[in-house]
Amino acid sequence: MQKIFIGLLFLWSCMIFGQKCQNSFTGKIIDYHDNSALAGATIILIGSEKALMSDLDGKFSIEGLCDGNYKLQISHPECLTRIVSISVNGDTSKEIYLEHHIVELEKVVIREKAHKNSLESLAESNLSSEEIARHSAGSLGDALKEISGVSALNTGNTISKPIIQGLHGSRILIMNHGVRMESQEWGAEHAPNVDINSANAISVIKGAAALQYGGDAIGGMIKMMPKSIAKTDSLYGKTLFTAATNGRGTSTTTSLTKSYKNGWYATVQGTLKRFGDFETPDYILSNTGFGEKDASIRAGFDTYLHGLEVFYSYYHTELGILSASHLGGIEDQLRALNSDRPLIVRDFTYAIDAPKQEVTHQLAKVSYFKRFKDFGKLSLQYDFQKNHRLEFDRRRNSNENSRAAIDLLLNTHNFSADMKFDNHSSLEGKAGFNARFQENSSDPDTGVKRLIPDYTKTDFGVYAMTSYAFSPNFTIEAGGRYDYSYLNAYKYYQKSLWENRDYDKLFPEFIVEDFETQLLAHPTFTFHAFSGTAGLHYDFSENWELLANYSLASRIPNPSELFSEGLHHSAARIEIGDLRFEKEIANKFSVNLQKKSSKFRFSLNAYVNNIKNFIVLEPVEIQQTIRGSFQVWEYRQTNAQMLGLDFDASLKIMENLRFENRFSIVKGNDRSFDKALINMPPAYLVNGLHYSNEGLGNLEISLESKTVFEQNEYPDNRFTVFVPTTQTTERVDLSTPPAAYHLLNFRIGTDLFKTKDYKTRINLSVQNVLDRSYRDYLNRQRYYADNLGRNFTLQLTFKY
Repeated sequence: MQKIFIGLLFLWSCMIFGQKCQNSFTGKIIDYHDNSALAGATIILIGSEKALMSDLDGKFSIEGLCDGNYKLQISHPECLTRIVSISVNGDTSKEIYLEHHIVELEKVVIREKAHKNSLESLAESNLSSEEIARHSAGSLGDALKEISGVSALNTGNTISKPIIQGLHGSRILIMNHGVRMESQEWGAEHAPNVDINSANAISVIKGAAALQYGGDAIGGMIKMMPKSIAKTDSLYGKTLFTAATNGRGTSTTTSLTKSYKNGWYATVQGTLKRFGDFETPDYILSNTGFGEKDASIRAGFDTYLHGLEVFYSYYHTELGILSASHLGGIEDQLRALNSDRPLIVRDFTYAIDAPKQEVTHQLAKVSYFKRFKDFGKLSLQYDFQKNHRLEFDRRRNSNENSRAAIDLLLNTHNFSADMKFDNHSSLEGKAGFNARFQENSSDPDTGVKRLIPDYTKTDFGVYAMTSYAFSPNFTIEAGGRYDYSYLNAYKYYQKSLWENRDYDKLFPEFIVEDFETQLLAHPTFTFHAFSGTAGLHYDFSENWELLANYSLASRIPNPSELFSEGLHHSAARIEIGDLRFEKEIANKFSVNLQKKSSKFRFSLNAYVNNIKNFIVLEPVEIQQTIRGSFQVWEYRQTNAQMLGLDFDASLKIMENLRFENRFSIVKGNDRSFDKALINMPPAYLVNGLHYSNEGLGNLEISLESKTVFEQNEYPDNRFTVFVPTTQTTERVDLSTPPAAYHLLNFRIGTDLFKTKDYKTRINLSVQNVLDRSYRDYLNRQRYYADNLGRNFTLQLTFKY
C-alpha cells in the first residue's frame, strides 16, 4: 500500500512540473476619477521577483504565468497603494482602476477643491488655524474682523454678529462642518451659536455664493471647515490655554484625533471659557461677564470612492448684558444718553445676573458620499439642530429674575442630496435639492407677552450650477436656484394695532377669534424665490487674476420682521414688525483684481449691491410703559444700495519683515428717501508690521495700527419726548455717531519646545496698547458706555 501511495505522489509531481506556464496577463492602469491612463505605475507580482512599470498608455504585461490566482501590488504617485487579486486562465487582460488625486483629500487646505461648494468668480478671504487660535477665547465675530470688508455689530464686548460688506443677520449664511446654521439669528444681539475652536479654517465669501444651501445669502457666506484627516495610523492632539487681564478670565480648548490608514477616524474636541466683568480705561462694565461650554465629536471613514461621517456638537453660553443699558423711567434714559459714564458701576465680579442670555445649541448630522465611475459624486446628508434661547430681564419682583422673560425653542430638520459631475477635465457641474422643516415654540409661562409667536416653516429648494474652463487660465460659471417656503404662525395682536395698520382690510382671513381688545390671528404665507449667479475667473498673467461676478439673491422676511410686537428683553427695546413685507431681491455686481507674488501682493474688490424691498430696523421714539421707558425700533421696507471697496496689500520689505495694509469703505443709501442707512460700518484703515524668523525659535512680532473713521453718513433719528416730572419736552439723539478713534495692538510669540512629535508655543498680545477711551458706532451699547480698555492676553499652545 505504501508503495502505491509513493507512486501516485511521484506521478502527480511529474504532472505539476510538466505544466506549461506560458500565459500572459495584460493590464491597464486607469484613473477612476476621469478615466485617464496612469503612466509610471509600479506593478509587483507578490511572491515573486517580477516588478515592472506601466507605459505612457497605462499598460503593462506579465509573461510566463500558470493558470491560477495571483495578487498584484500597484502603486502610483498621489494614489493609495492597492492590492489587486487576479485570476489567470490562459491569456488574460483586465483594466485596473486606482484612486488617483487621493492626496487632495489628505492635504490640510483652506479651500478644498474636493469639497468645492462656492464659486471661483467671487472674492474669498480665509483665516488659517493659527489666526483662529489667536481668537480662541473670543467669538467668530471677533476673529472675522481681521478680514477686509468684514465688521461686527456688537452688543457690548461679548455679543458679536459678523457684518459682510454692510449686511448682517439672516442675510449671511454660516456653514458649520457642512451644516447650515439655523438659530434665532434675527436679533441684533443674537450672536452665532458656534465654537470657533472647532474649525481648522474659516472662509468668507463676499457674495451670494451659497446656491447649494440657499438663495438668501444676500450678504455672503461664512464657512467653518474642520481639519482634513490624513489616512495614516496616528494619534495626535492640540491644547490651547488662554488667560486675559480684561475680564480676568481664562479659556481652554483641546482636541484629540485618532486616524487609521484604511480611512477610519475619530475626533473629540471641547472648550471651556469663563470671564468676569470687563473694563474700560475708566470704569468697570458691570454684569458683562460670560461663560461658555462646548463639546463635539466627529467620526467616520473617508476614501476616494465613498465615505461616511457622523458629527455632533453641543454649545452652551451664558452672557451678561450691561446693567446700565436696562433703566427705569424716561429721566434715567435721558441721563444715560447724555452721560459720559454709565449710571450703574459696581465692583468687579464673576456673577452674571439679569439682564442676561442663556443659549444652548445642539447639532447632529450624518453624511454619506459615493463616487460613480464615468459619472461623478453623490452626497447625502441629514442634519438636526435644536436651539434653546432664554432671555432674562430685571423684573419688578426681584424674586422672579431667575424666570426667563423669553423662552424660545427652535427645532430644525434638514435633508439634502447633491450630485457633482466632475468626470470631464474642462466641464464641472453640480445639482441637488434640500428639504427643511422648522418648528418654533415659546414657553407660555414666562409671564411676559411673546415677542415671537409659535410657528412652523417648510422650505424646499432645488439648484444647479456649472463651470467651464476654456483654458487653464479662463473659466466661466453660472448657476440658478428656486426656493419654496411656507410659513404658518399663530399670534395675538392688539386690536388697535391691527386696525391702525389696515390689517383688518388686507388680511381678514387671518382672524381666528376676537377677544374685544385682542385678536387671535393665524397668518400663513407662501413665498417663491429665484436666485442665480454668473461670473468669470481670468488669469491674464502668472501673477495677475481678475474675478467678475453678478448675483441675484432673494430673501424672504424672517419671523421677527413679520411678527415682532413687544419688548425684546435682552435688547432693552420695543420692536415692531409688519405683515405686509415682501421678499428682498438683491442684484449685486462685484469685480476683484488680484496680484500675487513672493514680494508684493494685493487684492482690490469693488462692488455695488442694489436691494429691492430692503428691510431696515431703526429707532422711532422712546415709549413709557409700566416696566419703564424703552426705545421703540420699527421695521420698514425700502429700496437700498450698498456701494463699497475692500483693499488688501502685503509688501515684503526684507527677508523677515513685511508690511500689511487693509482698507474698507461701504456706503449704504436708502434710495426711496434719499438718505443714509443706519448701522453702516464706518471706513477703517489697518496698517501692520510683521517680523518672523524661523531660526530664532519661529519668532513672530507684530505691531498693528487701526484707525476707524467717524461715520459721517447716517439717518437723522432724533425726536422729542415728554418728561412728566418736569413737564417739559427733551430732544433725544439716537443717531449721531461717536468720534473717530485709533488703536495700537501688539503681539509676540515663539516656540518654547519643539520636536518631531511635540511642540509648545507661547504668545503674548496686547490690545488697545495705549488704553484709549472710545466708542464704536456699531456697538449697540455705545449709548451707555465706552468700549474695552487695554487687555493683556497670554496663550500657551501644546501640540502632541
